[in-house]
Amino acid sequence: MSWSKLKQQLESFLSPALHGRIEYRAPAYRYSPDKSGTCYISVDKKNILNMNDKSTFIRWYQTELEIKNDPDIQIPVSSDDIESIRQANKGTVPEDRLIIMARNRLSTELAKELLSAQAALTKSNFNVVANKFLTTPIEESLESSDILLNILALVDKRVGKKRILGMREKMRMKHPAVQYFYELRRGGC
Repeated sequence: MSWSKLKQQLESFLSPALHGRIEYRAPAYRYSPDKSGTCYISVDKKNILNMNDKSTFIRWYQTELEIKNDPDIQIPVSSDDIESIRQANKGTVPEDRLIIMARNRLSTELAKELLSAQAALTKSNFNVVANKFLTTPIEESLESSDILLNILALVDKRVGKKRILGMREKMRMKHPAVQYFYELRRGGC
């Protein structure tokens, strides 16, 4: 599908509150047709997500430790998580320490997921991901670990205000780029 047709389809799915504010741009390079070039998602004429540039104001993590120490990421610990730690240690660990151990285990898993999603984003071809978004159900795009699929789904008009407001807890554990677009959509539902 040509870029202009793809862009037109993506923009037709934008939430009415964000229509005209969000713009998809992907310049092609005439002398290197095998390269997809760069891709930008702009909000109010500012490049917010540039998939080849880590100098945007959205935080890009370099290490697992940065994710673990980020105060914006709050990881909820369930009783099942605590119970799995208790069983692994045969019940010899004090209760307050179990919570800390469970949170550390969950933060390590989350850090690995975020770093792999971030690495996949920088290597991805926007056209391929956008075509996938257009052909998959919106629920699948929202639940995906792909940052770009999450963003495209969050700004989609098929995701209603009630669903957006109900996703608050899930969004705390997503990449800052996804959180940015969530807050943008939540503010303009």
